[in-house]
Amino acid sequence: MKKRMQRLVSHLISPLVMTAGLMLATFGMACQSGQDAPEPNDVGRKLNTPHPATTQEEGRENPGVFDDHVLFGQSAAFTGPARELGKAMRLGIEAAFHEANQDGGVHGRELKLKALDDGYETGFAASNTERLIENERVFALIGAVGTPTSRAAYPLAQAAGVPFLAPFTGAEFLRDPELNNVLNVRASYYQETDEMVARLTEDLGITRVAVLYQEDSFGLNGLEGTRLALERRGLKPVAASHYPRNTRAVRGAVFKITAANPEAVILIGAYKPVVKTIELVRRELNPVFMTVSFVGSNALANELGPEGAGVYVTQVVPLPYDENIPVVARYQNALSGFDPQAEAGFVSLEGYLAGRFAVAGLKACGADLSRECLLHAVRDAGVIEIDGMQLKYGPDDNQGSDAVFLTVIGMDGQYHGVEKLKRP
Repeated sequence: MKKRMQRLVSHLISPLVMTAGLMLATFGMACQSGQDAPEPNDVGRKLNTPHPATTQEEGRENPGVFDDHVLFGQSAAFTGPARELGKAMRLGIEAAFHEANQDGGVHGRELKLKALDDGYETGFAASNTERLIENERVFALIGAVGTPTSRAAYPLAQAAGVPFLAPFTGAEFLRDPELNNVLNVRASYYQETDEMVARLTEDLGITRVAVLYQEDSFGLNGLEGTRLALERRGLKPVAASHYPRNTRAVRGAVFKITAANPEAVILIGAYKPVVKTIELVRRELNPVFMTVSFVGSNALANELGPEGAGVYVTQVVPLPYDENIPVVARYQNALSGFDPQAEAGFVSLEGYLAGRFAVAGLKACGADLSRECLLHAVRDAGVIEIDGMQLKYGPDDNQGSDAVFLTVIGMDGQYHGVEKLKRP
């Protein structure tokens, strides 16, 4: 039985708010120091070769559906401090699409992806989404990366009747069953944080838990999930402090965290600020560190290096290196077939599952493809099986998987599955 928490219903973003968001995002990305310069929104890859929409195409009954291909769109971070998340998510989707195309496509149609860079900024996410829907005329949106960016994008997709598939976020507002165009694959942040608190309290008897979170809807969602999980066990955070998105400005937050002398710190953020936080906290304390899947596990381990040993990360997909798991073996084959130089990882595995999920929906629709058919086919299917991994949907359930896996970075720098926490 699924662990369903409260549903946070969001409202459509007004044009004024989105315009202001775009202006702020543009200013912020231009002013950030020490980061990559923004790249053009068009991201060229092997599969990103669709032609601009013509007047004739704009009048098609089913946008993005052609005799020989189906066009999907993605807005994600390919520059900035969260860029590795976007790149990995895109890689996995493309690997799944390439795998399907090598097998003749779906009902004779190849799958193509148009990817645009939003730098993990809400204004760019909104403008990219408008472009993908109105100018590129995509069939569906897939693999959006982030909670604040998804919050800016999904209302535009909802208003246009465009499927919003497999976003890389566990935000509760996207799990509102009334959002009939949103289909999630992964477990929620509430489920991830509940697993963290369960293991800390039940396995180690820890009661003093602090939270560092990103100052936006992603961080607040993780904070609320942690707070609710602690509350169910008669506890509350000993400290909660935040940092601004797309920065590593965590010193003030770290000061507040260390002053509370926590036994464990739950981190709701992207990999660069999380790494900085761990480094600074360890100068004063040695608590248990736990962070959610959005952190970007591979990037986190690489950035931490030898100092990563003992850091825990909740995952929503299995270990991407375990070939004994059928879906992982299939993923690895698809990844090497698409890009022999690519390294397996948690985020690209999630992207691959997103791509396979889209393929399953297209297959269920048959050759007479439409957006409505895709959405109904998934909801009505009940269970979608992807090489032994089951995604379960229903009329009041738009989330396929509830699986949460606890992992830890070992002395070898690799992730290992954890069943129960142990004292060091």
